[in-house]
Amino acid sequence: MEKLRIVFMGTPDFAVGILDAIYQNNYEIVGVVTAVDKPAGRGQKINESAVKKYAIEKNLKVLQPTNLKSEEFLEELRLLNANLQVVVAFRMLPEVVWKMPKLGTFNLHASLLPEYRGAAPINWAIINGETETGVTTFFIDDKIDTGAMILNKKVEIAPEESAGELHDKLMHLGKEAVLETLQQIEQGSVQTTIQPNYETKTAYKLNKENTKINWSLPGQQIVNLIRGLHPHPSAWSNFTHQNQDLQVKIHKATYEATTPKHNFLEIIAEKKNLKICISDGYIQIKELQMPGKKSTDVVSFLNGFHFNIDTKFY
Repeated sequence: MEKLRIVFMGTPDFAVGILDAIYQNNYEIVGVVTAVDKPAGRGQKINESAVKKYAIEKNLKVLQPTNLKSEEFLEELRLLNANLQVVVAFRMLPEVVWKMPKLGTFNLHASLLPEYRGAAPINWAIINGETETGVTTFFIDDKIDTGAMILNKKVEIAPEESAGELHDKLMHLGKEAVLETLQQIEQGSVQTTIQPNYETKTAYKLNKENTKINWSLPGQQIVNLIRGLHPHPSAWSNFTHQNQDLQVKIHKATYEATTPKHNFLEIIAEKKNLKICISDGYIQIKELQMPGKKSTDVVSFLNGFHFNIDTKFY
């Protein structure tokens, strides 16, 4: 049984949950590699990654390289004398980095590989209407999310679950998967499975185009997009009001499957309900956010907003 000396690599909140599980289980963490600090928000305040904040709180050594191939960083990494690297929601590593530790470098990915390789697996599983997803640990190789799999764990996706809720569920599942993987590596009992070299579903990076609501799609697909992008980065729609073209974020909505009795994209605004007529029914908006405003529930929104004849989503 080999005592592990771990370097952890990660950046967002999802990675913090995993790092905490490793720390709480008394594994030796000799260093933490995370993103460089950068300005964020309106005031452009310098923002530290969630992983950095946690590592400092626990007095763990932090490295923040701008270039993963720089000799200075590689030397710092070698001096940590780690025999294993654990990667969660970080960036693609050069071969010189992932090959460095004796016991290898493994990654936790929030999907059941080989499906949903890429940057946004949690979002796309919901957007595509999946009813099941999970997490996979695998040894890193020279491509993205293609290495030999160590283990996976499955979980159901509830019909109304958002990406934020699934994120938290997968973080807890990820803790279990990483701890089991560490035990197997420690005991020398790892048995890997080579991934098939195909994938039918990809977790593309989210951008302005693929987060825009296409009102021509079937209602269930529209609601899946809204769920899959909540709370971040949020589905959005163009919105015309008083001769202004705006971009409105829609955070929560439901779908009513029925034969429409109104014109396509007609808005039905009642005292407590806001519905949009689509090709196969109605989308009922529950929570939305106008530009420069805070997110609000639809009842509060309707109290202070007056629709004109030219008002429309498109």
